[in-house]
Amino acid sequence: MKFTIFQNSRQGPRPYNQDRLAYSYSKDALLLVLADGMGGHRNGEIAAQLAVKTLTDAFQRLAVPTLSSPAKFLIDNIQQVHDMIENVTQVEEYIESPRTTIVTAIIQRGYLYCAHVGDSRLYHFRNGHLLFRTEDHSIVQSLYKKGMISKEEMATHPYKNKIYNCVGGETPPQIDLADRHELLEGDTILLCTDGVWGVISDQQIKEIIQKNKTIVDATTELMDSAEFASDERGDNMSAIGLQWGDKLSSHSAVSTQLMPLGETTTIMNPVTHQNMDGSDPPELSDDEIENTIAAIQNALNKTHQKPKI
Repeated sequence: MKFTIFQNSRQGPRPYNQDRLAYSYSKDALLLVLADGMGGHRNGEIAAQLAVKTLTDAFQRLAVPTLSSPAKFLIDNIQQVHDMIENVTQVEEYIESPRTTIVTAIIQRGYLYCAHVGDSRLYHFRNGHLLFRTEDHSIVQSLYKKGMISKEEMATHPYKNKIYNCVGGETPPQIDLADRHELLEGDTILLCTDGVWGVISDQQIKEIIQKNKTIVDATTELMDSAEFASDERGDNMSAIGLQWGDKLSSHSAVSTQLMPLGETTTIMNPVTHQNMDGSDPPELSDDEIENTIAAIQNALNKTHQKPKI
């Protein structure tokens, strides 16, 4: 495999960053995962971190060097995240369950497999044209599909940031698995949160992808534009950009040709905290989040242990 990849997350005007993102690759498979912890519910960053950690851990364990079923991997592990959140909510006696969106993809044998829950998106571009985009699990998208509002009204509707489907919460997630897509040399894949696409239109995203020669430059300009367009009510902004192949012979391209069969590489996007004047600090530090996740995993393992007869 050859590809160029770049990921970035910015806090924006929020008191802290609840987005989490990462990618992981073996010799013959690549995982991208992005999660947006829901700020309207407590501990959204725990749910987002758990989503990213669960998928990257499973990928490192199972992609040796390929997954037996990429689609099943995505569905099983998103469901696993939900189960773990539900378990810790009971064990820790949280007032409400932490919640997150997730969009994740596997690239294997030249095909793209994608699954998502919520309104974090994946875009697939070829030669500057949009081939595919995930459909948001949002109230305004549902109203639009029913013909109750126009496309123009979606952008200003009072429920434009409300989603009806997430990981965590009281009901199991409805996991949307897209048909697999073949990738060609030079194709661009973009994963991003609503902090990006909510202030930058699909047309603007396409134009930014078209005019930049590298995915690093395109993703950086996309983030700069989203940050500039955000107001005081804006959100965290996160994106992972990938260009398939080595069409531009980029010096930053990754080649897995010489990678050992059982080896994986995982790059987590670092989370930086910029407490704004007068804002509250994050409810939990990164270390506390990791400790909570460890407790979740231990508790879940205990529930799976069968009693001895």
